Amino acid sequence: MSRIAILIPARMTASRLPGKPLADIHGAPMIVHVWRRAREAELGPVLVAADDPRIVAAIEAEGGEAFMSQRDHASGSDRIAEALESFDAQGNFDVIINVQGDLPTLDPVALRSAVVPLADPGVDIATLCAQITRPEERDDPNVVKVVGSILEPRRLRALYFTRATAPWGEGPLYHHIGLYAYRRAALRRFIALPPSVLEKREKLEQLRALEAGMRIDAMVVEGVPLGVDTPHDLERARTLLAPLSGKINQ
Repeated sequence: MSRIAILIPARMTASRLPGKPLADIHGAPMIVHVWRRAREAELGPVLVAADDPRIVAAIEAEGGEAFMSQRDHASGSDRIAEALESFDAQGNFDVIINVQGDLPTLDPVALRSAVVPLADPGVDIATLCAQITRPEERDDPNVVKVVGSILEPRRLRALYFTRATAPWGEGPLYHHIGLYAYRRAALRRFIALPPSVLEKREKLEQLRALEAGMRIDAMVVEGVPLGVDTPHDLERARTLLAPLSGKINQ
Protein backbone atom coordinates (compact mmCIF):
# COMPACT_ATOMS: atom_id res chain seq x y z
CA MET A 1 0.00 0.00 0.00
CA SER A 2 1.32 3.42 -0.94
CA ARG A 3 1.38 6.12 1.69
CA ILE A 4 -0.01 9.35 0.26
CA ALA A 5 0.59 12.96 1.22
CA ILE A 6 -1.15 15.95 -0.38
CA LEU A 7 0.86 19.16 -0.75
CA ILE A 8 -0.65 22.47 -1.82
CA PRO A 9 1.74 25.17 -3.08
CA ALA A 10 0.51 28.73 -2.50
CA ARG A 11 2.09 32.07 -3.35
CA MET A 12 0.94 35.63 -2.83
CA THR A 13 2.42 37.19 -5.96
CA ALA A 14 -0.12 36.22 -8.65
CA SER A 15 -0.07 39.08 -11.18
CA ARG A 16 -3.77 39.03 -12.13
CA LEU A 17 -5.10 38.58 -8.60
CA PRO A 18 -2.56 39.73 -6.00
CA GLY A 19 -2.99 38.11 -2.60
CA LYS A 20 -5.04 35.34 -4.20
CA PRO A 21 -4.59 32.67 -1.49
CA LEU A 22 -6.17 34.96 1.10
CA ALA A 23 -9.08 36.13 -1.08
CA ASP A 24 -12.26 35.83 0.97
CA ILE A 25 -14.84 33.23 -0.05
CA HIS A 26 -17.76 33.22 2.37
CA GLY A 27 -15.68 34.10 5.39
CA ALA A 28 -12.67 31.87 4.72
CA PRO A 29 -9.53 32.46 2.64
CA MET A 30 -9.44 30.63 -0.68
CA ILE A 31 -6.45 28.54 0.42
CA VAL A 32 -8.52 27.26 3.36
CA HIS A 33 -11.25 26.08 0.95
CA VAL A 34 -8.64 24.19 -1.11
CA TRP A 35 -7.19 22.67 2.07
CA ARG A 36 -10.68 21.56 3.14
CA ARG A 37 -11.38 19.89 -0.23
CA ALA A 38 -8.05 18.06 -0.02
CA ARG A 39 -8.78 16.82 3.49
CA GLU A 40 -12.24 15.63 2.41
CA ALA A 41 -10.56 13.24 -0.04
CA GLU A 42 -9.25 11.31 3.01
CA LEU A 43 -6.12 10.13 1.22
CA GLY A 44 -3.53 11.24 3.75
CA PRO A 45 -2.10 14.28 5.51
CA VAL A 46 -2.43 17.67 3.82
CA LEU A 47 0.33 20.28 3.97
CA VAL A 48 0.30 23.80 2.51
CA ALA A 49 3.66 25.05 1.19
CA ALA A 50 3.50 28.85 1.29
CA ASP A 51 5.71 31.79 0.39
CA ASP A 52 4.14 34.16 2.94
CA PRO A 53 3.60 33.87 6.71
CA ARG A 54 0.02 35.13 6.34
CA ILE A 55 -0.88 31.98 4.39
CA VAL A 56 0.76 29.84 7.05
CA ALA A 57 -1.24 31.66 9.74
CA ALA A 58 -4.54 31.16 7.86
CA ILE A 59 -4.03 27.40 7.64
CA GLU A 60 -2.81 27.05 11.21
CA ALA A 61 -5.88 28.96 12.41
CA GLU A 62 -7.96 26.11 10.92
CA GLY A 63 -5.89 23.52 12.73
CA GLY A 64 -3.94 22.61 9.60
CA GLU A 65 -0.23 22.31 8.91
CA ALA A 66 1.70 24.72 6.70
CA PHE A 67 5.34 25.17 5.73
CA MET A 68 7.09 28.45 4.98
CA SER A 69 9.10 27.85 1.80
CA GLN A 70 11.57 29.97 -0.11
CA ARG A 71 9.93 32.75 -2.11
CA ASP A 72 11.89 32.34 -5.34
CA HIS A 73 10.81 28.89 -6.54
CA ALA A 74 10.26 28.62 -10.29
CA SER A 75 7.21 26.36 -9.95
CA GLY A 76 4.78 24.80 -7.51
CA SER A 77 6.56 21.47 -8.00
CA ASP A 78 9.79 22.97 -6.67
CA ARG A 79 7.92 24.49 -3.72
CA ILE A 80 6.31 21.21 -2.66
CA ALA A 81 9.60 19.34 -3.08
CA GLU A 82 11.23 21.68 -0.57
CA ALA A 83 8.31 21.31 1.84
CA LEU A 84 8.32 17.54 1.48
CA GLU A 85 11.92 17.20 2.61
CA SER A 86 11.08 19.12 5.78
CA PHE A 87 7.71 17.45 6.39
CA ASP A 88 8.89 13.91 5.65
CA ALA A 89 12.67 13.74 5.74
CA GLN A 90 12.45 10.02 6.59
CA GLY A 91 10.74 9.21 3.27
CA ASN A 92 7.62 7.64 4.78
CA PHE A 93 5.33 8.88 2.00
CA ASP A 94 5.90 7.45 -1.46
CA VAL A 95 3.07 9.16 -3.39
CA ILE A 96 2.86 12.94 -3.39
CA ILE A 97 -0.17 14.78 -4.79
CA ASN A 98 0.39 18.35 -5.93
CA VAL A 99 -2.91 20.27 -5.67
CA GLN A 100 -2.88 23.83 -6.96
CA GLY A 101 -3.82 26.39 -4.35
CA ASP A 102 -6.38 28.12 -6.58
CA LEU A 103 -8.86 25.24 -7.01
CA PRO A 104 -11.46 25.90 -4.28
CA THR A 105 -14.18 23.94 -6.12
CA LEU A 106 -12.08 20.77 -6.47
CA ASP A 107 -14.16 17.60 -6.11
CA PRO A 108 -12.65 15.32 -3.44
CA VAL A 109 -13.91 12.29 -5.39
CA ALA A 110 -11.96 13.43 -8.46
CA LEU A 111 -8.91 13.93 -6.28
CA ARG A 112 -9.11 10.32 -5.15
CA SER A 113 -9.21 9.24 -8.80
CA ALA A 114 -5.83 10.84 -9.41
CA VAL A 115 -3.92 8.08 -7.65
CA VAL A 116 -5.56 5.18 -9.52
CA PRO A 117 -3.01 4.98 -12.40
CA LEU A 118 -0.15 4.60 -9.92
CA ALA A 119 -1.31 1.04 -9.27
CA ASP A 120 0.48 0.37 -12.57
CA PRO A 121 4.23 0.24 -11.80
CA GLY A 122 5.00 1.67 -15.23
CA VAL A 123 3.36 5.01 -14.44
CA ASP A 124 5.56 7.79 -13.01
CA ILE A 125 2.98 10.58 -12.71
CA ALA A 126 -0.82 10.56 -12.73
CA THR A 127 -3.15 13.44 -13.47
CA LEU A 128 -6.76 14.26 -14.37
CA CYS A 129 -8.70 15.43 -17.41
CA ALA A 130 -12.30 15.96 -18.47
CA GLN A 131 -13.96 15.79 -21.87
CA ILE A 132 -14.50 19.22 -23.41
CA THR A 133 -18.20 19.92 -23.90
CA ARG A 134 -18.23 23.69 -24.54
CA PRO A 135 -17.40 24.47 -28.21
CA GLU A 136 -15.54 27.67 -27.35
CA GLU A 137 -13.03 25.73 -25.25
CA ARG A 138 -11.85 23.61 -28.19
CA ASP A 139 -9.80 26.48 -29.64
CA ASP A 140 -9.05 28.38 -26.43
CA PRO A 141 -5.26 28.40 -25.76
CA ASN A 142 -5.98 28.88 -22.05
CA VAL A 143 -7.64 25.44 -22.04
CA VAL A 144 -4.78 22.94 -22.03
CA LYS A 145 -5.56 19.72 -23.89
CA VAL A 146 -4.13 16.30 -23.20
CA VAL A 147 -3.64 14.02 -26.19
CA GLY A 148 -3.50 10.39 -25.19
CA SER A 149 -4.03 6.76 -26.02
CA ILE A 150 -7.09 5.16 -24.42
CA LEU A 151 -6.02 2.38 -22.06
CA GLU A 152 -9.37 1.89 -20.31
CA PRO A 153 -12.75 3.65 -20.64
CA ARG A 154 -11.69 6.39 -18.20
CA ARG A 155 -7.91 6.34 -18.46
CA LEU A 156 -5.47 7.71 -21.01
CA ARG A 157 -1.74 7.39 -21.45
CA ALA A 158 -0.62 10.94 -22.14
CA LEU A 159 1.33 11.42 -25.36
CA TYR A 160 1.33 15.23 -25.40
CA PHE A 161 -0.11 18.34 -23.73
CA THR A 162 -0.86 21.43 -25.79
CA ARG A 163 -2.65 24.75 -25.91
CA ALA A 164 -3.58 24.04 -29.52
CA THR A 165 -6.70 22.19 -30.68
CA ALA A 166 -5.59 18.58 -30.74
CA PRO A 167 -5.91 15.92 -31.89
CA TRP A 168 -7.36 16.84 -35.27
CA GLY A 169 -10.42 15.06 -36.66
CA GLU A 170 -13.56 13.55 -35.20
CA GLY A 171 -13.58 12.46 -31.59
CA PRO A 172 -13.43 13.88 -28.09
CA LEU A 173 -10.98 16.48 -26.83
CA TYR A 174 -9.82 16.42 -23.22
CA HIS A 175 -9.26 19.41 -20.94
CA HIS A 176 -6.24 18.78 -18.73
CA ILE A 177 -6.69 19.47 -15.02
CA GLY A 178 -3.43 20.67 -13.47
CA LEU A 179 -3.21 18.28 -10.56
CA TYR A 180 -0.45 15.68 -10.29
CA ALA A 181 0.14 12.52 -8.26
CA TYR A 182 3.87 11.74 -8.30
CA ARG A 183 5.78 8.74 -7.18
CA ARG A 184 8.29 10.30 -4.81
CA ALA A 185 11.23 9.22 -6.98
CA ALA A 186 9.51 10.74 -10.03
CA LEU A 187 9.06 14.09 -8.26
CA ARG A 188 12.72 14.08 -7.28
CA ARG A 189 13.75 13.32 -10.85
CA PHE A 190 11.37 15.86 -12.36
CA ILE A 191 12.57 18.87 -10.35
CA ALA A 192 16.19 17.97 -11.14
CA LEU A 193 15.56 18.20 -14.89
CA PRO A 194 16.19 21.47 -16.74
CA PRO A 195 13.20 23.12 -18.48
CA SER A 196 12.70 21.39 -21.83
CA VAL A 197 12.33 22.88 -25.31
CA LEU A 198 8.62 22.07 -25.64
CA GLU A 199 7.92 23.07 -22.05
CA LYS A 200 9.27 26.56 -22.77
CA ARG A 201 7.46 26.78 -26.10
CA GLU A 202 4.02 25.71 -24.79
CA LYS A 203 4.60 27.06 -21.25
CA LEU A 204 3.53 23.70 -19.81
CA GLU A 205 5.92 22.15 -17.30
CA GLN A 206 4.45 18.64 -17.64
CA LEU A 207 6.06 18.45 -21.08
CA ARG A 208 9.44 18.35 -19.32
CA ALA A 209 8.50 14.96 -17.90
CA LEU A 210 7.31 13.57 -21.24
CA GLU A 211 10.41 14.79 -23.07
CA ALA A 212 12.53 13.03 -20.45
CA GLY A 213 10.73 9.74 -21.14
CA MET A 214 8.59 9.75 -17.99
CA ARG A 215 5.13 8.23 -18.26
CA ILE A 216 2.03 10.24 -17.36
CA ASP A 217 -1.44 8.67 -17.26
CA ALA A 218 -4.64 10.70 -16.93
CA MET A 219 -7.94 9.68 -15.39
CA VAL A 220 -11.07 11.10 -17.03
CA VAL A 221 -13.40 12.75 -14.50
CA GLU A 222 -16.77 14.44 -14.91
CA GLY A 223 -15.96 18.12 -14.52
CA VAL A 224 -13.17 20.69 -14.41
CA PRO A 225 -12.70 22.56 -11.13
CA LEU A 226 -12.67 26.32 -11.41
CA GLY A 227 -9.17 27.74 -11.38
CA VAL A 228 -9.25 31.21 -9.84
CA ASP A 229 -6.94 33.58 -11.75
CA THR A 230 -8.95 36.82 -12.01
CA PRO A 231 -11.48 38.85 -10.00
CA HIS A 232 -14.20 37.44 -12.27
CA ASP A 233 -13.12 33.88 -11.44
CA LEU A 234 -13.24 34.77 -7.75
CA GLU A 235 -16.86 35.90 -8.05
CA ARG A 236 -17.72 32.66 -9.85
CA ALA A 237 -16.08 30.67 -7.06
CA ARG A 238 -18.14 32.54 -4.47
CA THR A 239 -21.30 31.69 -6.37
CA LEU A 240 -20.39 28.03 -6.79
CA LEU A 241 -19.42 27.61 -3.14
CA ALA A 242 -22.40 29.45 -1.67
CA PRO A 243 -24.46 26.26 -1.05
CA LEU A 244 -21.50 24.55 0.59
CA SER A 245 -20.84 27.58 2.76
CA GLY A 246 -24.40 27.44 4.04
CA LYS A 247 -23.95 23.81 5.14
CA ILE A 248 -20.69 24.61 6.94
CA ASN A 249 -22.26 27.51 8.82
CA GLN A 250 -25.33 25.59 9.98
